[in-house]
Amino acid sequence: MQQTSKLQDLIDLAGEASSERRRELLRGVTDLFFSSDEDTTPAALPLFDDVMSQLAGEMEAAVRAELAEKMSSSLNPPLRLIRKLAADESIEVAGPVLQHSPALTESDLLHVAKVAGQGHLQAISQRPAVSETLSDVIVARGDDKTLGSLVSNPGAQMSRQAQEVVVDRALLNPDLHSAVVNRKTLPPDLLNEMYFVVEAKLRNQIMERNAAMDPAALDAALAKGREKLATQDGALPPDYAAAEEAIKAMLERGPISPSALAGFLRSKDTTRFLLALAGSANIDFITARRIVEKRELDALSIICKAADFDRALFLTFAILILDDEDNAMGRARSYGELYEALPRETAERTLRFWRMRRQNSDVKAA
Repeated sequence: MQQTSKLQDLIDLAGEASSERRRELLRGVTDLFFSSDEDTTPAALPLFDDVMSQLAGEMEAAVRAELAEKMSSSLNPPLRLIRKLAADESIEVAGPVLQHSPALTESDLLHVAKVAGQGHLQAISQRPAVSETLSDVIVARGDDKTLGSLVSNPGAQMSRQAQEVVVDRALLNPDLHSAVVNRKTLPPDLLNEMYFVVEAKLRNQIMERNAAMDPAALDAALAKGREKLATQDGALPPDYAAAEEAIKAMLERGPISPSALAGFLRSKDTTRFLLALAGSANIDFITARRIVEKRELDALSIICKAADFDRALFLTFAILILDDEDNAMGRARSYGELYEALPRETAERTLRFWRMRRQNSDVKAA
């Protein structure tokens, strides 16, 4: 009763035209709201809500931001007020509430997420817990900075579809690479899609996760990944058909020898080399071509190790692929050391993700 009486005294000041007195009134009501040992009594809460919502709407952004900061941690704030603050056009006002308020419901957050700007979406993406439904909206509407914020939040649940969209966008934006690769719950097949676009340090992290993966989990991840593979990676070279026939004829006489593989490279017969390499590792031609054209020696080492090629053959490939590059011999030797340290089982597990492309292509061709 005493609390209601004090509130009524403050309301009596509402007729003041002075903006300074109105600021004093809002601060007084706010202080009164937090003055009790526990949250405000249910009977008084609607009155607080009416007064504070009205006064907040009349105040400049700096005053609203001050109020939002105070209300963001309240377990039982005036609901109309907290929703009004969450939807405020100023991110300085809405941000603390959207990021921290435990009083906002899923419906409240979805309402803001569907209409507000990137700052508001980023604030929601940083909440201690973000549902799949909210994440779907953030992924659909968010820019890459917002996506990075969401993916970096371990408390954000994300659907398979949302994570596929994130990976597709990360393939084109290096700023997202670290956040995506470091997301612990990213499905393994999606993680391995990142291998060819990320820097060496992140590639090592992908390989470490592959090495630690349970075989059953790996098979389950591959099954999901086959549903999503890209349908077209690029046109085949003009000599592809002739080279394919030549390789088939060679294989009918027996396995293609290491010296023949190296000979294709030395003679610049790249298409035959790629077909033979792809056949040895049971991967698709497009993946093999990308590795060679971009001089991805660490990826080449995975193929050669999984195919059980010896270190000397790998080094021969590396030197021929680097060709006119400065310090080709030195680079090849350094990769040779990595080749020695790479466990064949780890290489084989990683290659299984790359083979999905070939399997998917075979199904489509059939």
